Amino acid sequence: MNEKSLRVLEYGKIKGKIKRYTMTEAAKAIVDELKPYDNLYEVKEHMEETKEALALIMKKGTPPFEGAYDVREAVGMAEKGFSLMPSQLVRIANMLRCGRRFKEYINHKEGEEEHRVIEDICEGIVPLKNIEDSIFNAIIDEEEISDKASQTLYSIRRSLKDKNASVKDKVNSMLRNYSAYLQENLYTIRNDRYVIPVKSECKAQVPGLVHDQSASGATLFIEPMGLVNLNNEIKELMLKEKAEIERILRELSAKVYGSIVTVKNNERIVTELDFIFAKAKYASSINAVAPHINDSGVIDIVYGRHPLIDPEKVVPLSIYLGRESNSIVITGPNTGGKTVTLKTVGLLELMALSGIMIPAKENSAVSFFEEVYADIGDEQSIEQSLSTFSSHMKNIVEIINNANNKSLVLFDELGAGTDPTEGAALAVSILEDLRKRGSRLVATTHYSELKAYALKTEGVENASVEFDVETLRPTYRLLMGIPGKSNAFEISKRLGLAEYIINNAREGISKDSLKFEDLIQNLQEKTVKAEENSRKAEMYKNEAEELKIKYEEKLYSVKDTREKALMEGRREAKRIIAEAKEEADTILKDMRELEKLGYSSEARRELENSRRRLRENLDDAEEKLSKKEKFKGEGLKKVKEGEEVFIPSLNMKGTVISRPDSKGEVQIQAGIMKINVKLEDLRGSKGEASKKDKAVKRREAKLNLRSVATSVDLRGMDAEEAIYSVDKYLDEACIAGLNEVTVIHGKGTGVLRNTITDMLKNHPHVKSYRLGNYGEGGTGVTVVELK
Repeated sequence: MNEKSLRVLEYGKIKGKIKRYTMTEAAKAIVDELKPYDNLYEVKEHMEETKEALALIMKKGTPPFEGAYDVREAVGMAEKGFSLMPSQLVRIANMLRCGRRFKEYINHKEGEEEHRVIEDICEGIVPLKNIEDSIFNAIIDEEEISDKASQTLYSIRRSLKDKNASVKDKVNSMLRNYSAYLQENLYTIRNDRYVIPVKSECKAQVPGLVHDQSASGATLFIEPMGLVNLNNEIKELMLKEKAEIERILRELSAKVYGSIVTVKNNERIVTELDFIFAKAKYASSINAVAPHINDSGVIDIVYGRHPLIDPEKVVPLSIYLGRESNSIVITGPNTGGKTVTLKTVGLLELMALSGIMIPAKENSAVSFFEEVYADIGDEQSIEQSLSTFSSHMKNIVEIINNANNKSLVLFDELGAGTDPTEGAALAVSILEDLRKRGSRLVATTHYSELKAYALKTEGVENASVEFDVETLRPTYRLLMGIPGKSNAFEISKRLGLAEYIINNAREGISKDSLKFEDLIQNLQEKTVKAEENSRKAEMYKNEAEELKIKYEEKLYSVKDTREKALMEGRREAKRIIAEAKEEADTILKDMRELEKLGYSSEARRELENSRRRLRENLDDAEEKLSKKEKFKGEGLKKVKEGEEVFIPSLNMKGTVISRPDSKGEVQIQAGIMKINVKLEDLRGSKGEASKKDKAVKRREAKLNLRSVATSVDLRGMDAEEAIYSVDKYLDEACIAGLNEVTVIHGKGTGVLRNTITDMLKNHPHVKSYRLGNYGEGGTGVTVVELK
C-alpha cells in the first residue's frame, strides 16, 4: 500500500490509538509495522481474529495479560547462554503464566461457541509450569531472592541473621564503654562493616580501623578491634550469599535455556495475542463491527463514522459502490462534508484491510483492493515551484500510471485550481479513463459538467452533501443518487438580497438550467426518505435471513439429537433385555440343579412352563423393539446413484453408489466404508438443504461414528513408537471423517520430523502434507490433509 495514501487518510493515527491498548512494547512494535494485508485470505483471517477477540472480551471479560512484559531482550540473552537477572527471570515467568492462563481463558465447554482462529494460535502455546514455578518459588520480586530458593541460601541467611544480632549486641556494649569519646551514641555501617563515630581528637582512645571521616573532619568512623572478626565473618557470609544467589540464577537461566525454543514460541504467541486483543479493545471503544469482505469491488458502508471525529459530533454516512455503479461524483457546498466523506471511505477501507473492525452498522461490506489511491488536500510546494493545480496533477499522473481494476481511487476537487471549463473537461476525461479500467472511484467537485456526466454515463452515480436552506448550514448528510443543488438564490434571498436583483439573475439563466435545479430539489426531497426506507428494508431482510438460517440449524440439531436419543434408548433396551435373558437362563439352570434333588414330575413341568413363558416374553419384547427400530419412518422404494440416504442400523448417512441388485440390496459409501444394505432398510436424508448445509450435515454424521482429536502429540517418543502412533491415529481420523489433522513432533534435531515425513509420503490415507504456518506451530508441526 502506498505511503502517501496512508499519510493523507491518517492511518497512522488509528495505529496510535490501538497502541494505547497494548500491554507490551513488543505488541506496540507489531502495531507500528501494521499495514493493509496484500491478499484476501489474510484480510479475512485477521478480521476474524479481531472479531473473536472482541467476542471473548464481551463473554469472559479482560484477557489474562496481568504481569505481561516485553521479554524479547531477556529471551535473547537466555538463548545465548547468559545468566539472567532476577527481574528478567520474573518477567519471563510472568509471560509463561500469561500463555498458560490464556489456554484456560479460551477453553470452552462442548456445544459452546468456538473461536477457531484464536484457538489455532493458542494451540502453539506449550505450558512450562515447572519453569514458571521454579522461578516464582526462588524469586519474590524483581529485586529479592527468596530464602526458600535453596537450602544452602536458607542456612547462610540464618547464620547471617545470627551474626548480625551478635555484632549489634557487641557494638551496643562498646557504645556504652566509649561513650565519652563519641560524637553520638549510635553505630553506623561503612563498606558493609559496623563502625562507631569517634571524635577525631579521641581516636587514640578507641583502637581500631578507620573506614571513613565526616566532611568537616571532626568525626572518624572507626571499626573497633573487638568487631573486626565478627565483621569479617559477616562479610564472608555475605560473599557466600552472593555466590549462592548467582548459582541459583544460573540454574534458573539454564532451565530457560533448556526450553528456549518453547519459551521463544510462547513469547511470540503472547505478543501476537496482545496485539489482537488491543485491536479488539479499540473496536469496543468505538462501537465497531466486522464488515463482510469481498473481492468483487463492492463497498456498502451503512452508517459509517469517521473514527477520528468526536463521536458526539460525527454524522454517520451511508455509501454504496460496485454494484450498479463503479464511480460516484459528490457535489455540494464548501465545508459541507465532501472531503470528510472521502476520508471516511478511504480510512474505513484501510482499517478493514488491516484486520481492524470499523465504526459502522452490521451488514456493512468492504472490498479487497490491492491499492487505495487518494488525492486529497492542497499540497502546493514553494520549493518545487508547484501550484495547487500542478501538485494535484502530479499525484493524478502517478495514480493513472498505476491504477487498475483492483484499485480504489479517491479524488478531492478533481480539476480544481485552473480554468473551470478546461478543468471540468479534464476531470471528465480522467474519470472516464479510470472507469474504463474498472477502478472504483469516488470524486468530489464543484463543476456542474460532472453532474451532467454522472447523469448520462452508465455506471456513474451522483451524490451530494445536504444543505439546510432554513438555517444556512450544512447537515453533513450524504445523499446518494442526487446531484448537489447550488442554492445560491435561496441563500442570497435569506441573507437580504433584493428580490429584483435575484429575479434579474434568474432571467440571465436559461429555463432548462432552472428546471434542472428545480428537478434536483424535488428529487432531493422525495428520495431522502425512499433511500432511508430502502436501506432499512434491506437491513431487516438480511437480519431475517440470518435468523432463518440460525433457527433452521437449531431445528435440525434438535431433531438430530432426538433421533440419536431414541436410537440410543433402543440400544440400551436391547442390552437390558439381553442381560435379562442371560439372568433368566442362569436362574433356570439353578432350577435344574434343584430338580436333581428330587422334585416330582409335576413340579418339573411347572418349572419348564415358567421357563418357556419367561423366554417367550423376552423374545416378544426384543422382536417388538427390533420392529420398532427397523420400521421407524418410511422405507425407500427407489434410489438413484449419488443420492444421500440415512442408514438407521448404523445411525449415519451415506451415498448410494450402485442401483439395487437382484436381492434388493444397494451399495452405500458410508465414510470410508462400502457396505451393502437392503433398500427397505434405508431412509431418506433429513430434508432438502443447500449444498453448504448438506456438507455440514455429512461431516457431522461422520464425526458421530467416533470422536477423534484433530491433532496427535509425538513429543518424547522414539521413531518406532511415533510411526506406530501416527499410523493408528490416521486410521482413526479417516474413519471419523476428518479432512485435516495436525501431527505435533516438535523442532529439536529434526530426526522425528524427517521420520514422520518419510512415512507420510506413502501412507494410503494422506492426500498432502506441509509444515505448519505462522500461528500453527511452525516447523514443530506437520499439517496433513486426508483423502
